[in-house]
Amino acid sequence: MKNLLFILITLSAFSQKTPEDFGYKHLSFDYKKLKVDVLIQSKKGEENIQKPLFFWCQGSMPQPIIKYDENRLYGTLPFDVNDFLSDYHLVIIGKPGIPVISDVKNLKNNYQYLVDNDSVPRAYSDHNYLDYYVERNDFIIKKLLKEKWVSKNKLVLAGHSEGSTIAAKLATKNKKVTHLIYSGGNPYGRILSMIEEEVFKLKNYDIIDYWREVVINKNNLNYNGGDTYRATYDFSIPSADNLKKLKIPVLVTFGTKDWNAPFVNLFQIESIKLNSTNFTFIPYFDVEHNFFPVNEKREPNYEIYNWENVGKDWKNWLNKN
Repeated sequence: MKNLLFILITLSAFSQKTPEDFGYKHLSFDYKKLKVDVLIQSKKGEENIQKPLFFWCQGSMPQPIIKYDENRLYGTLPFDVNDFLSDYHLVIIGKPGIPVISDVKNLKNNYQYLVDNDSVPRAYSDHNYLDYYVERNDFIIKKLLKEKWVSKNKLVLAGHSEGSTIAAKLATKNKKVTHLIYSGGNPYGRILSMIEEEVFKLKNYDIIDYWREVVINKNNLNYNGGDTYRATYDFSIPSADNLKKLKIPVLVTFGTKDWNAPFVNLFQIESIKLNSTNFTFIPYFDVEHNFFPVNEKREPNYEIYNWENVGKDWKNWLNKN
């Protein structure tokens, strides 16, 4: 019986996929008593060739970086990585307390990694806020810049949605950053996008009462089925304040039907008024937060995928700047 159990455990272990199975270099660091998983994607055969980093700041939700099933690998990054691999090593960091890789059969709604009673791991809720991500990412960048395969003359930060807010603040903290791609963010904070969506969909302002609760409990990290109060508060602090401090080239990309769009327009008007010539804005017309086209009811058409075009625009901008 023991031999049979050993065989079953061994087979199960071999069936578990690893990041290396999908072509990633997997590094692990300890930061503030937590394990930090770092994945590096490089052009095949050029893993040790010195190139600059393209550092991707993840958006929201407790998802593993690598998601797969018996048939395929789910997209790790939304854009076509092949547009960047000749010139960069791509870097992405796992979420705190979330496994770096998972079969989708072990995930819940929206590919979230949830535990008992569909809650998130405590390590996730306790660290899912702006300053933790900024400080952790800064720590990892400094570690990676010591590697021989990393060029020191260029460092690109990119982030979409929540990741854009992280990238904007990180760019003010780490002076090695040379370029910032700020995509799908609200320069004036998450809560304003939430209000825009509620007004359109529900025709009310009930979310204002939620914001009052958030402000009162702005340091509360208790999980209640969504973001903690601290996460909502932190990501509602205007990243415009950080963006305005930057002198490096900054690319801002957004969908004109995103709830964020009016506030991106406001920031663009202000940047022109301030003669901030380091900003480039690229709007994508009639698409929502993730660049899917929408109808008059703001319903997305998921059959049309525009992310690859967005990524190509990023690469063209980097080539020109």
